[in-house]
Amino acid sequence: MPDIRPVFNQLNIVSGDTAASVAFYRRLGVVLPEQNVWRTDTGIHHANAVSADASGALHLDLDSVAFARLWNAGWRDRPDLAGRVVVGFGVGPRENVDRLHAEMKQAGYRSLQVPCDAFWGARYAVIEDPDGIAVGLMSDISADRKSPPPDV
Repeated sequence: MPDIRPVFNQLNIVSGDTAASVAFYRRLGVVLPEQNVWRTDTGIHHANAVSADASGALHLDLDSVAFARLWNAGWRDRPDLAGRVVVGFGVGPRENVDRLHAEMKQAGYRSLQVPCDAFWGARYAVIEDPDGIAVGLMSDISADRKSPPPDV
């Protein structure tokens, strides 16, 4: 089996006030296009800034606490999510998420979210590093696997 080489491609901030975070990062000069801001009747739940260079895209994502609890089962009963971060790695094909998640779990690392088919079209899992930082493992996105976002 070929080695899986995770590629750092995302920093996700779980925000206690996503609208305030969007305003802050825009004021700072980060480009957060309006079409990359996801709102529901209950407010802003996700915003995405993408910076691309020759080495690839790096995403800065801002997510509401309510939304983070949907995509990370390990955080569902946590009252202390505001200010948490998720360091994200792309791992290529969908099967790599399951394989790498299983290898990390077998090595003794805690799983926060078992591999699942995420509504945005990727296979996704979350493990925890030794310091308690959430580390997302995400496959390539498949347009044919996308589904409507959940109610938040």
